Formats: sequence, C-alpha cells, structure tokens
Amino acid sequence: MYIRLLKVSSNQKVSSNLLVSLKSNLMENTMDLEEPITAEKCSENLSSVEDAIYVIGGKWKLKIIIVLQESGNIRFNELQRNIRGISARVLSNELKDLELNGFVKRVVHADQTPVVVEYISTDYSRTLKNVIVALSAWGKMHKQNIREEVF
Repeated sequence: MYIRLLKVSSNQKVSSNLLVSLKSNLMENTMDLEEPITAEKCSENLSSVEDAIYVIGGKWKLKIIIVLQESGNIRFNELQRNIRGISARVLSNELKDLELNGFVKRVVHADQTPVVVEYISTDYSRTLKNVIVALSAWGKMHKQNIREEVF
C-alpha cells in the first residue's frame, strides 16, 4: 500500500471540502502503521484483486448479479428488459460466465410447454453483497467529489 502526502505551502489555497474529505477518509480508513506491507504481501493483494476483477469486472456482470439478487427467479427476456442497453448476445455470454463461476444457476423446466428457463442467483453470489454495498458507497462519494471539484 502506498500513501501519497501532499505538501501545501502557505501561498497555496486548499479547499475546505478537500480537507474535510481527507479528514473523514483518514478517520474511516485507519491503518495499522506498525506492520509494514512487504512486497510479497502487496503482490498477493494485487493478485487477489486482479482475480476478483476478472470474475466480476466489466460493464454488465455486477448489474446482472444485482438484478438477479433483487428479482429472485427471472427469465432471460425479463432480465434483459431490466438491464437497459444489454443485447441478447452479450447477456447470454455474461450469464454463461457467471454460471461457470458459480454466481448464477440456470434452471430448465422441461416439463412445461414451452420449456421455461430461469436464472437464479446463488448463495455464492450473495457473498458479494458487502462488496456491492462498499462499491456503491465509494461511487456516491466519488461522484460527489467530482461535482465539488475536489481533485
């Protein structure tokens, strides 16, 4: 983990919003500075993040997971209607990837005419709830920082 410190001279202006934001971020994200992060630990963390982004990254995967978690059992066309802008081909490919990684279960009801195919979020996909909540909170904070021109 790297910490970047900015030195501000007396003739530079610093936004009070920036100082408040930095102060609140420091208070929320306290770090144990006694234990240095080794290159090995840093590499391990980066590898884990890369693995996670590979599995749930992209434009559509988290949207699909969220809709499935909110909707329960849902058919393909209904899922496509709930995710604005996604094509049938892309949705199909994303669902296959999510199924391979254990986030989605495809249930075929062959006893019905016509055959009904539903998609269900798995218990494993529900393990992402805290990640989704954290990403949502960070996204709101980032959007607010952009609006206030903190950067």
